[in-house]
Amino acid sequence: MSERRFAGTVALITGGSSGIGRATALSFAREGAKVVIASRGAEQGEAVRHELEALGAEAEFIPTDVSQSSQVELLMGRTIARFGRLDYAFNNAAAIDIGVFKPSADFSEEEFDKHIASNLKSVWLCMKHEISQMLHQGGGGAIVNTSSVNGLGGVPQNALYAASKAGVLGLTKSAAQEYAKQGIRINALVAGGFDTPMLNGVFARVSPEDPRAAKTGFAQLVPLGRIGRPEEAADAVLWLCSSASSYVTGHSLIVDGGMTAPFR
Repeated sequence: MSERRFAGTVALITGGSSGIGRATALSFAREGAKVVIASRGAEQGEAVRHELEALGAEAEFIPTDVSQSSQVELLMGRTIARFGRLDYAFNNAAAIDIGVFKPSADFSEEEFDKHIASNLKSVWLCMKHEISQMLHQGGGGAIVNTSSVNGLGGVPQNALYAASKAGVLGLTKSAAQEYAKQGIRINALVAGGFDTPMLNGVFARVSPEDPRAAKTGFAQLVPLGRIGRPEEAADAVLWLCSSASSYVTGHSLIVDGGMTAPFR
């Protein structure tokens, strides 16, 4: 793409070492942004940093567990030390316990706390520091939080993941109203099924004898007849950050190939 909508700006992507996060980081880089990626996987994160630099982007990888306040504070501090500002943030890091699928009442308190910390507290911690920095800069900027279609209608056997992703939607809508007058736009990407390591891990769990069959079966449930490409989610994120969506805030953008259309 020759258009460089984000030339000279700084974008932070958590969960940036694989899947939708990696695709979004690469898209920002292609369009001129300076990119910071954060994830827990150091080897993967460094590999993505090299990919970003190969595109000509200034890039930084910062190993971070975004469920830990001290690490998120360090992430923001290192971002500002390197690039001096923050214009866009994509809070994408999340986890689904691949080995745990069971009824709601069978989850332990420890499992509940783990899901909420990984998928909801992490988003709040990142937003807390991102918004503070954007306000310090005089306002403006855009934040996108990753939610899931599972947060819209629930998902049997994994209620904790659904609950955490529903919480992201509430957090997004609330913060969007609180900081709109300061020019900070906050939206959510409500992701359906995308071809990522996380989703492929789910297929391997539910159908260990033939995960490819499980993947094919899932795709058949999607009106468009296929699983999404991470780059398609990245396109949605960049649109939500761009001037093309300047009048959009507090919105939950569903990108799912039409899977939830019958229920909306």
